[in-house]
Amino acid sequence: MSTSSSALVSNEDKAAVLESYQKRNPIRVPVMLYTNPRTVLLNSDWNPEGYTFEQAATDPETQVKVLLQHELYRRTVIHKYTDDPVGLPDTWEIMLNMYNTYDAAYYGAPSIYLPEQVPDTEVILNEDNKHEIFKQDITKPFENSHVKQVLAFEKEMEAICKDMIFEGRPVKLKPWYWGWMDGPVTIAMNLRGSAFMEDLVLDPEYADKLMAFITEAAIIRRKAFEDHYGDRIDKINLLPDDSSVMLSNEMYCERVLPLHKKFFDSAGDDRTRLFHLCGDAMRLFPIICKELKLNIIDTGYPIDHGLLREQIGDDVEILGGPEVALIMDGTPDEVYERARAIITSGVKRGGRYVLKEGNNLPPNPLLDNLEAMYQAAIDFGGYDK
Repeated sequence: MSTSSSALVSNEDKAAVLESYQKRNPIRVPVMLYTNPRTVLLNSDWNPEGYTFEQAATDPETQVKVLLQHELYRRTVIHKYTDDPVGLPDTWEIMLNMYNTYDAAYYGAPSIYLPEQVPDTEVILNEDNKHEIFKQDITKPFENSHVKQVLAFEKEMEAICKDMIFEGRPVKLKPWYWGWMDGPVTIAMNLRGSAFMEDLVLDPEYADKLMAFITEAAIIRRKAFEDHYGDRIDKINLLPDDSSVMLSNEMYCERVLPLHKKFFDSAGDDRTRLFHLCGDAMRLFPIICKELKLNIIDTGYPIDHGLLREQIGDDVEILGGPEVALIMDGTPDEVYERARAIITSGVKRGGRYVLKEGNNLPPNPLLDNLEAMYQAAIDFGGYDK
């Protein structure tokens, strides 16, 4: 690895990298890192009080503290190794976080809190009651008991944030905008457990009905939230569906792709379309990029980034990079070499590539490894003019 120069990248230089990229005239491959509050909850240096996920998810005051601590961690640590600005903002902006339990909770699934694990939900649809879900009224999202509970929680957070000062800066709570879902296959797995994989083969009529019901509910819910908040939110068109990677291409195209398309199309054609898939999704990305008219794909691993670029063309933005296992357990030289190999694979052709971890940075990463990844972008990510 070459001598580090990442520490010399100023906020002004970072801004220039991002601005040039957004204008489709990049000067260098941008670098980002995805994190969530687990990076502070499971880091004793940043969570000296020992707050748990259950406390953060059920107590508004604790959630505000954890969200702000996460933002401080990003601003003062993580941003040193990305093209985001280092330093405190003029105003802290946070938004309620339901820790990925929201989709199953919408249908009544109780949360599960295991020690030092992100929250999960109980499987609620068994062979005896699996059709009961279709009795739920999905036409009035704001009358849903989970939505009511979350909005009441948010109101308490809003009162806490009012006139609050954190690290000398005011705090703004952004509206909780539920404009996405975790995908019909993934949500069905949340509700039915592994039995849903059997449903797809042994009871296809039920499986298709459940996925269609979930998709329709998400479309109705997104429209309700957007109608409610209007211009106070930035409207999105985002869909992950990690469990769909377990399906064959044939089953995905026949049974799931039409639902993904329906969800994206329901928001119109004027929004950026972003799809996230973890796992071995190489075989699916060419299909979904074409059929769903995607603008951005967020990848996990394993991924052959150069081949992926060849398969999907130059116009689709690819987010991805070194595997999180390597970032966590490898050496700086190994991370640097992996990032170099990815950047020089051909993936940056067309100027639509962002280097990031694959996928979602765990707590307590080796900072030298993050620096090595950023350094590789500086050394090999430039574009010839």
